[in-house]
Amino acid sequence: MKKITLSLFLFFIIFSCGVKQTQNLVGSGNYDQAIDNAASNLRTNKDKKGKQDYVYLLEEAFAKAKDRDLNAINLLAKDANPAQLEKLYNTYLQLNDRQEKIKPLLPLRLIKEGRNAVFPFDSYNEQIIDSKNALSAYLYTNAKKLMATSDKMNFRKAYDDLTYLNQINPNYKDVSRLTDDAKFRGFDYVSVYTKNETNMIIPIHLQNDLLDFSTLGLNDKWTVYHSNKQKGINYDYGMMINFREIYISPEQIKESEFVKERIIKDGFKKLIDANGKEVLDEKGKVVMVDNLKTVTARIYEFRQFKSCQITAKVDYVNFRNNQLLQSFPLTSEFIFENIYSTYKGDRLAADDNYYSYFDRSPIPFPSTEQMVYDTGVDLKAKIKDIITRNSFRN
Repeated sequence: MKKITLSLFLFFIIFSCGVKQTQNLVGSGNYDQAIDNAASNLRTNKDKKGKQDYVYLLEEAFAKAKDRDLNAINLLAKDANPAQLEKLYNTYLQLNDRQEKIKPLLPLRLIKEGRNAVFPFDSYNEQIIDSKNALSAYLYTNAKKLMATSDKMNFRKAYDDLTYLNQINPNYKDVSRLTDDAKFRGFDYVSVYTKNETNMIIPIHLQNDLLDFSTLGLNDKWTVYHSNKQKGINYDYGMMINFREIYISPEQIKESEFVKERIIKDGFKKLIDANGKEVLDEKGKVVMVDNLKTVTARIYEFRQFKSCQITAKVDYVNFRNNQLLQSFPLTSEFIFENIYSTYKGDRLAADDNYYSYFDRSPIPFPSTEQMVYDTGVDLKAKIKDIITRNSFRN
């Protein structure tokens, strides 16, 4: 009984909070959110007495939302500003969508008043079509006007307008062709190339990899990177990866020798007291303890080492005036290291995490070309970070 009472109490609290929240939304002018709340609560058991508050609130919110939108439409019609056509079109859509949201719930009975809740619906099909056509014509004309300029930002605005136009009115005139043209002419095209100021030959596959921006996923909506210039494209910017210095260390093998000592468990032994007698437990059995012993090993460690360091610079160049925009220094390093060991004595004397070195052996040093390439992997990641953080156009 207590559980049932508690459940009913919690239901009443949750229900009251829902009604209060919907009332507050109506009072603050958030009519559509209030309609969503009320409609959501009326989708099940709409005829129950406990749902009456939601019916009243839905009726009130709908009337006020409709009145507000119709007043807004009257003002927009008097203003006659073509830039407001999108708002006019969306308001008609809102009026229609609001009705469609309520229709599945009808009829909604107001028990105390003995009547059905009133929702005066109207057909907005004609107004939606007229406002959509007017908006489409405006977007189309304005986009063509923007594309008659030489400003890339205008082409980008035209592209956004034409994309929206195609969403609300597919296959309108030659919108598809204009959209492609606006996108092509709105791009910033960046030519990426390398320059070698070192005394070493840069592996060709490293240069190709550094210039393969497809693997970095860097092409954003309005910037395209080309490592090979394409005909018919006027490049806006250049990005030069300038190799300044490449340092390769000599191949080194360093040897070291050291002794390790460790106490380990080697089975069990009888516990002997100070008098040399065996210690017995309460059952008269001899007490056994760990037999500890000290083991020693002389370890010979070999460390193969070779490193490569590349110093470079990334320059942003404005091709329209041949001015250097920004310059970013870069340093990248790759280290080859292989440690292996042998020993004399007891292997167990070494630390547990050292055992893997005993299982290794010497391996061939990587070539200079491979070292440079491996360093370039890190270099490419740093170039990506520079591009991500620093755009060509402010």
